[in-house]
Amino acid sequence: MSAAPTRTVRRAKAGTTEAAWVRYTLIGVALAFVLLFLVLPLAAVFTEALRKGFSAYFAGLTEPDAWSAIQLTLIAAAIALPLNLVFGVAAAWCIAKYEFKGKAFLTTLVDLPFSVSPVVAGLVYVLMFGAQGWIGPWLQEHDIKIIFAVPGIVLATIFVTFPFIARELIPLMQAQGNDEEQAAIVLGATGWQTFWYVTLPNIKWGLLYGVILCNARAMGEFGAVSVVSGHIRGQTNTLPLHVEILYNEYQSVAAFAAASLLALLALITLVIKSVAEWRNEQAMKAAAELPPERPTPATAPTAR
Repeated sequence: MSAAPTRTVRRAKAGTTEAAWVRYTLIGVALAFVLLFLVLPLAAVFTEALRKGFSAYFAGLTEPDAWSAIQLTLIAAAIALPLNLVFGVAAAWCIAKYEFKGKAFLTTLVDLPFSVSPVVAGLVYVLMFGAQGWIGPWLQEHDIKIIFAVPGIVLATIFVTFPFIARELIPLMQAQGNDEEQAAIVLGATGWQTFWYVTLPNIKWGLLYGVILCNARAMGEFGAVSVVSGHIRGQTNTLPLHVEILYNEYQSVAAFAAASLLALLALITLVIKSVAEWRNEQAMKAAAELPPERPTPATAPTAR
């Protein structure tokens, strides 16, 4: 066999018709891009955070304002994540499993935080709950603080993060269809049993993926939280806001030490995301390789 047909066979097996130098060039460009814009910035964060040693690094993380920012970030994420989990599953179930008027409008509303700037979302909450807002005077009369307090930060975090879980589950549920749920209902399962034993096992990896993304965005949110927080040190500053304040005050080691926590969160998120995707692929391959079930002699239909 000549060299030309051999190259053609190899390209066909690889699924491409480009020459080897073209593939290697593209791979090199992609790797250079990843190295320049992803790996080096992350390495710079940790290098700068540890520039003055571990003592200065831990001092920047354990000082009262930093610890308060870490706690507030965890509190906001711990409140927003379960609420978005309930909303995301309910919205995905409703959109994927039912047909009703206004379905397209509901789907558009789910995508709204993706198209609206987080700063605009924060301003909307100030307009509603601020001192001069629509509900502000009533809140002041009853001594209820939302803006420049923890409730406002939680509301802003919920707004910017609620599409993540729903958007992961909607296409997954639509692709799976309703056959298994209908079979469970015909066999006498209740709605809760159908969800717990049929739907949830089928969507568990997509659900985990959405939860991971939602949590990462909740902890790293800056724009909307910056508007509603008031930047009160030790009280309403989340970790991203704390990083900005320290950097503006030229406390670079403390700023990068706090930023390294967010970078570490991003790396952990990528690892968990990769594991979830791998497990999902393995589960799908295992399901595809299962042989079709044959009726047992006790259940086989009799010929008539």
